[in-house]
Amino acid sequence: MIVAPAMSSARRLATAGLLALALAGCSTIPAVTPTPTPSLPATIPPTTPPYTLAPTPFGCPTSAPAAMTGTATVTMTTNFGTIVIKVDASLGPNAAGSFVALARCGYYNDIIFHRIVPGFVIQAGDGTYAREPNLTPANMGTGGPGWTVTDDPVTTAYKAGTVALANTGSANTGSSQFFIVLSDTSWTATTPKTYSIFGNVTSGMDVVQRIAQVPTGGEPGSDGSAASMPLQPIVITGTTVTTP
Repeated sequence: MIVAPAMSSARRLATAGLLALALAGCSTIPAVTPTPTPSLPATIPPTTPPYTLAPTPFGCPTSAPAAMTGTATVTMTTNFGTIVIKVDASLGPNAAGSFVALARCGYYNDIIFHRIVPGFVIQAGDGTYAREPNLTPANMGTGGPGWTVTDDPVTTAYKAGTVALANTGSANTGSSQFFIVLSDTSWTATTPKTYSIFGNVTSGMDVVQRIAQVPTGGEPGSDGSAASMPLQPIVITGTTVTTP
């Protein structure tokens, strides 16, 4: 399974009870009641034409994209609101090149956020098994575009709004799946710092925090804790990329 790092036991206990359903200035999240055997999130119709696998710039890359230079802004719309990410290649050129290429070609359209760990991270990007309307819960979190990128050195701290590539826990296994860090204190001294950072959320952290409050169930968390799959669909409905 391709995952962000597991939350420590202390962090998991510290974040218990953080599922408040309202934030200042935000409407409440529709109520969802967990059950002992939760059902898969309801499907919704695709919101955009499907992505195309073809050489860039006309389609999604069929092999690892080139390392990126400079910066870009990725505006990601979801059914919970809009998240704006500043991608900075100086933080991680290989990860940045992957994320921007896939965002530009529409790869992330109709993919759901398949993993939520309150107080820690939210995760998305599995275009194989977590794309509406054909969700495959048994394999969710293991898919991607069929290629991987070389890890970038991590030169800055993981903090609230940090965006990084998820991986399998082994070197050079990141590709399309990414996570957004929820708190400045998410990363402890023992949490691995081997996930390539490539950007930060500059607008929409309120949306990120609302997503993080959606009740979860179904698939077990990668760290063996409470199940981490949202009980309602949190869908990326589109992405746009702009450069300076």
